[in-house]
Amino acid sequence: MMRSFLFVPGDSTRKFAKALGGEADALILDLEDSVAAPAKDQARVCVAEMLGADRGGKALFVRVNALDTGLTLTDLAAVMPHAPDGIVLPKCEGPDDLRQLAHYLAAFEAAHDLRQTRILAIVTETAGSLFSLGQYREVDPRLWGMMWGAEDLAASLGARQNAENGVYHEPFRLARNLCLAGAAAAGVVAVDTICATLNDLDALETEARIARRDGFGAKAVIHPNHVAPVNRAFQPTEQELDWAQKVLDAFAANPNAGVVNIDGQMIDKPHERAARKILAARAPT
Repeated sequence: MMRSFLFVPGDSTRKFAKALGGEADALILDLEDSVAAPAKDQARVCVAEMLGADRGGKALFVRVNALDTGLTLTDLAAVMPHAPDGIVLPKCEGPDDLRQLAHYLAAFEAAHDLRQTRILAIVTETAGSLFSLGQYREVDPRLWGMMWGAEDLAASLGARQNAENGVYHEPFRLARNLCLAGAAAAGVVAVDTICATLNDLDALETEARIARRDGFGAKAVIHPNHVAPVNRAFQPTEQELDWAQKVLDAFAANPNAGVVNIDGQMIDKPHERAARKILAARAPT
């Protein structure tokens, strides 16, 4: 289960070491926005070394530079021999961008005898990307998740700001909701964007709980202090676990039933599927 994705600058071995010892379920080793252009080459070397370290059970994804930069293949050539757990594709404009990355990955996977690499696509960073969010179904089996982002989208739209007092403005709420629906339609994980407010951990946890309530399966974070609140928010409560177990027990006792009655509530097959997801999201013991 991956609830929290912590961004780590690709040129900072110090921050990587700290993140590796932290509570994030997955790390995103960043070759894009957090690395200045003159430092890209050295960052690729650093990320290759990070991938070669003892991962301590964490999933290590790499955010490459966007396809329109001309740097994506160079990034992949540096990191794919070290078998990252996933590739994060920024500024994904639509299914064609996903296919292009998948073709690149297929070549590297064949050359280095790797299993299929998961793709986490950031799918709302340009205005054009919003018009294809329902078209990712069955594009490529490598697609693991779809993340939305607000910072680059603001620049693409020409917006002066994307939020006020912690509440996103309408264009960005639209992007969030379309990402959530698009991920559900594609059958992949919807990943909520980062919380840019660094010091208000209560607001962060509230934001994460709302994301989980709405159907997001994970959240990206940019500071180690954000990890624990996000993990808590995406952990099922005891009440939810009890309800889910009751649902599964009821259907197990009535295997031919389409509907069962639990505490006076009609429970049908969609509830059973939801119950399985809740139990699957339990933290390992």
